[in-house]
Amino acid sequence: MQKYDYVIVGGGLFAGTFAHAAVKQGKKCLVIEKRNHLGGNIYCENIEGINVHKYGAHIFHTSNRAVWDFVNSLVEFNRYTNSPIANYKGEIYNMPFNMNTFSKMWADVTTPAEAKLKIAEQTAKIKGEPQNLEEQAISLVGEDIYKKLVKGYTEKHWGRDCKELPAFIIKRLPVRYTYDNNYFNDLYQGIPIGGYNLLINALFEGCDVELNTDYNENREKYNAMGEKILYTGTLDSFFDYKFGKLEYRSLKFESEILSEENHQGVAVVNYTDRETPYTRVIEHKHFEYGTQEKTVITREYPADWQEGMEPYYPVNDEKNQLVYKKYAELAKQQSNVIFGGRLAEYKYYDMDKVIESAFSLIEKEL
Repeated sequence: MQKYDYVIVGGGLFAGTFAHAAVKQGKKCLVIEKRNHLGGNIYCENIEGINVHKYGAHIFHTSNRAVWDFVNSLVEFNRYTNSPIANYKGEIYNMPFNMNTFSKMWADVTTPAEAKLKIAEQTAKIKGEPQNLEEQAISLVGEDIYKKLVKGYTEKHWGRDCKELPAFIIKRLPVRYTYDNNYFNDLYQGIPIGGYNLLINALFEGCDVELNTDYNENREKYNAMGEKILYTGTLDSFFDYKFGKLEYRSLKFESEILSEENHQGVAVVNYTDRETPYTRVIEHKHFEYGTQEKTVITREYPADWQEGMEPYYPVNDEKNQLVYKKYAELAKQQSNVIFGGRLAEYKYYDMDKVIESAFSLIEKEL
């Protein structure tokens, strides 16, 4: 029955990067995707002529020239710069934390030296090793910034009090003593002109594709069709949840078409108070400098992951890591199955890191 060199399970960025290289080398690939579209979470829907990021804001950024050259060889990118703002009960602050943030937070702070002194006074309150996320955050940015710009957002995102969250979740918080609102430090940044679907189409060109198909429900059939399987789905489902289910946080999206040209003046506004039920509002047209008469906004609500929901953020606590390691050991024993991507590796990946990881596999496999 073998018809393909690779049966690729999942149609996301990792799978697409590998598929593109495999097809270029004359390999035959079949892509199996549970959703009704390719592209994973970078997929866009066109609404009112606006490319709407269906699964949340995706801004491509990297300092890896090879990755940047690769994606630009497939589609042209614009010069979009991510400069989100935070809304705390109607008070507007620039992100990441920079001199614009500090001068708004403290009326008497206008210079880097004054900002450093103010933050140092507040971080000094945490003595010894931080015992939870709250102490960790205060030790990095001080109490005022923590209370207004970190606490509520984080508690909504993880669904629990910051005092109950482990300190390691926040290893660092970006603090810049310049008046610069560019969120990322990377050398390259942008959005594909015409939306991410153009990139998706280029990556999977030359592949056979089956949508609305769950590989795990008909595994024997698809295993027989390929010399090798590249599996990018959830690792626990591949092994029939033998050691229990890995935990995730999920998201719910609520989109709305508004009869106005410009709703919030920026692509992303984070709502950092605890009372607002959503974490952020995305106005999609700003990613591509849209001039349409209408606009589309999406409110993003964090949620506990349940079966049937999209798994977005792995809950990387000690308990889940122990379970993941058991599955990873089983994965190593599979002779003709390759595992890769954020779900199979139970890891939160930025897009450029997904592509880097796929490059490593390509080098080894092809």
